Amino acid sequence: MNLAPARLHIVTAATILFVSGMASPAMADPCDELARSLSQQIDGLKVGKTRGGIIYLQHPAATQASLGCSSRNRQGDFYAATAQKKPSVEFTGFVASAVAQIFTIPKKDALRGVNRCLGRIGLLRGKDIKTRYRKLDINCAGTKTGTNITVSREKE
Repeated sequence: MNLAPARLHIVTAATILFVSGMASPAMADPCDELARSLSQQIDGLKVGKTRGGIIYLQHPAATQASLGCSSRNRQGDFYAATAQKKPSVEFTGFVASAVAQIFTIPKKDALRGVNRCLGRIGLLRGKDIKTRYRKLDINCAGTKTGTNITVSREKE
């Protein structure tokens, strides 16, 4: 070969970059990875379809559950609904476990925030409660058919 040493180094570097680029595995969406880790950590949770940046989840304690992916102004959100007017311990435990993993806070604090919001639904404060706890925006709503909760965090 009659290549100059500088050209030889460039060709070698380009070959190494090309080979390493082909050998690397495809990266999954961070939201999909979060949903998969949630399903591995929470018993009975199944990951459903993804539509428009929302991943639908299934759990025995909730009638509906979804994980909203991050956008420009939000870090993400979690929504869960139950058919009971007074949510069960299993439902609040499921919501607290999911919120703790999504927003990386202790489960004890997540459970306290969820119970605090759900406990305020009633005759005196109304059916739609918005509260803030540990930089989380928690919105609880009581309807004739059940109760739902949405937890989100704004980007800083």
